[in-house]
Amino acid sequence: SNKPRKKKKKRKTKKNSAGEAVEDNDLEDIDSLLERIEDPRLAPQSQGGITTDSRPLLYVEHRNLNPENELKRYFGARAVLGDQRPRQRQRQYVRSMWLTAPKNTWPRYSKTGITMQLLDTRRGVQHFTFEHHREYQQVQFKFLDAVESMDPNNIVLLLQMNPYHVDSLLQLSDVCRMQEDQEMARDLIERALYSLECAFHPVFSLTSGSCRLDYRRPENRAFFLALFKHLMFLEKRGCPRTALEFCKLILSLDPENDPLCVLLLIDFLSLRAREYTFLTRLFQEWESHRNLSQLPNFAFSVPLAYFFLSQQEERPELERGQARERAARLIQLALIMFPSVLMPLLDHCSVQPDSRVASHPFFGLNAQISQSPALNQLTSLYVGRTHALWKDPAVMAWLEPQVHEVLRMVEAQDALVQEAEHKRKIRYQSAPRNIYRHIILSEMKEATAALPLEVTSQPVMGFDPLPPLDSIVSYTRPERTSHPSNESTLSLFFRSLLPNFNLQGDMRHDGDDEAGAAQDLNQGVNRLMAAMRDMLANIQFQEPPRDDNPEGDGDWD
Repeated sequence: SNKPRKKKKKRKTKKNSAGEAVEDNDLEDIDSLLERIEDPRLAPQSQGGITTDSRPLLYVEHRNLNPENELKRYFGARAVLGDQRPRQRQRQYVRSMWLTAPKNTWPRYSKTGITMQLLDTRRGVQHFTFEHHREYQQVQFKFLDAVESMDPNNIVLLLQMNPYHVDSLLQLSDVCRMQEDQEMARDLIERALYSLECAFHPVFSLTSGSCRLDYRRPENRAFFLALFKHLMFLEKRGCPRTALEFCKLILSLDPENDPLCVLLLIDFLSLRAREYTFLTRLFQEWESHRNLSQLPNFAFSVPLAYFFLSQQEERPELERGQARERAARLIQLALIMFPSVLMPLLDHCSVQPDSRVASHPFFGLNAQISQSPALNQLTSLYVGRTHALWKDPAVMAWLEPQVHEVLRMVEAQDALVQEAEHKRKIRYQSAPRNIYRHIILSEMKEATAALPLEVTSQPVMGFDPLPPLDSIVSYTRPERTSHPSNESTLSLFFRSLLPNFNLQGDMRHDGDDEAGAAQDLNQGVNRLMAAMRDMLANIQFQEPPRDDNPEGDGDWD
């Protein structure tokens, strides 16, 4: 037992300036770290005066996926954890996860029949997919039957038998949210994420940004939707930094197609989390191949981010000046390209524009009426979601001279104004399906009201809103017994009341045989009586509530 102590004494130590003993190994580590910091190749590069990060753009940090870490920064660990520490290890079988923390109130987890497979690797990018085993497929068929019954109690019964069935958790979460039970709705989403994370492939990485999932496969959609619904709960809970990290994760799963169109949301979360440098870097790196400036949210949020950067006093004056110039130039381009945003934005901020702006036709009502429905959806979504960030008096003081400068350019018939008007007429003819899907999931009333009839007229399910038209189906639901199309009105009426009744079942085609017709009639009557008996057997009578005060001393209205 004394040998390790002798070895420690043999190590050479040096005294630092504070008189503390520092080992040689530690000194070597510190020297190597200092060399790395001083290496100009590893230092953050500067683009346009704004310092950027050297890591990949969609790099996800594990610690930023935990909302408790963000809440600790705001309120302190004691206020967040409370009395949780002594009870952390009550249930030893709970696995440690990155996406969500398992709760003691959850049912014990067992394999659900979901697995993840690696399809292929192309140019350093790994393509994965979730797979449903046969037993999970049978549960999925029961879930679809429960959804068609339009009775949430059937989904509850299914979850009692299969507590980690993902689509049931997503659908029941929407039901709870509609009933104002936000806590239960959030808990169900977290349980769905836990179930999916337990099925991850060993090499599937949340942080690398090089793992892909194809939204066209129905098995993968639940992961996208659970992540999106989870980040919406996080944003409402006051954790915008954590929500931004989940948004980056969703975008990294399919950055080319962006099936949930989180590009319409990531700017808002960046501003809420004060990650202005990330937003400006995203705009700089993706503008050339994604034309982000043609989306109203990026056109207005990026100059707002540059303005906030110019207000940070800890930055060098040169960087602040460059950010201020870029903010002014970009906000002018945004006002020229999307003039219909200004007046609704000021109205949401309870700001009355001056007489020149209010009476000018460029920003007037005609700008909103003349734009296409697709562009109206984008502008309504942005104003409804982001208007609170523009209420800052300093922001309004910066915006006012930029609006007047744009009016000067309009009156001077600047070429930029004519070009922007031409672009608005050619583009934004119809919105792609992922934008409709995003608006439905966001539930922003300003944008939902602008959805076209072909979207609002079809049923939208919370577990799979607006599925892609080019879906890759790996298994199909077995066909259910269809009822004859030549049923009589009486038969349809009885079957609407008694689902087990089928007047024309096993009817003979030789209608000329009178004996056969009589036999069919007798069989139909017998089936009707059997269906009525089933209905009466299933009727449950409830006792009237007891009247604890039979005297009835209450007043009658």
